[in-house]
Amino acid sequence: MAVKIRLRRMGKKKQPIYKVVAADARSPRDGKILEAIGLYNPLTKPHTINIDENRALYWLGVGAQPTDTVKSLLTQKGIWLKRELMGRGLTEEQIEAEMNNWAKMREAKLKSSSTKKKKSKKAIAKQSEAKKADTDAAPGSEAKPDVYAKPEVKADDVESKKDENVVAEKPEIKDNKSDESTAEVKGTTSEEKTEG
Repeated sequence: MAVKIRLRRMGKKKQPIYKVVAADARSPRDGKILEAIGLYNPLTKPHTINIDENRALYWLGVGAQPTDTVKSLLTQKGIWLKRELMGRGLTEEQIEAEMNNWAKMREAKLKSSSTKKKKSKKAIAKQSEAKKADTDAAPGSEAKPDVYAKPEVKADDVESKKDENVVAEKPEIKDNKSDESTAEVKGTTSEEKTEG
């Protein structure tokens, strides 16, 4: 029997809450399950994940395959990392140290992302202007020319260019016959056609 760890939909219409369950791969989404190991609520901010770590590790240990979404949830909770560390054969103390390090890095990442979201567009614009002013006023640094900027054109230049265009001669137009060009492609010239 192939066991999958997947989500089972519950809740009202347009208000889903999912149970994280271990079920036979052949059973339907909301069908018979072997064991419920957690809950996932995507509607809360931030979304809520409650998974029994011991039971999840048990089912993963006996060969249950998580779906992509459940694997993502297990990664967010750190259960997937713990399973990998156990698979490497590390001691409990080493696993605990790695998990603490992971938790600190995760908190720092969440904190930095929340502070970025709190900054308003005006504050970001002020910072970019300040950086621009610092780079312009930096000693020893020359202003780099803007390659994509259009050159400035004065009204006098436009009038003189118009006069030059009027004076310029028209280029010669060669009188090419279309028969010759097509004949060359075919491998014969028009003269050969007229002779034969």
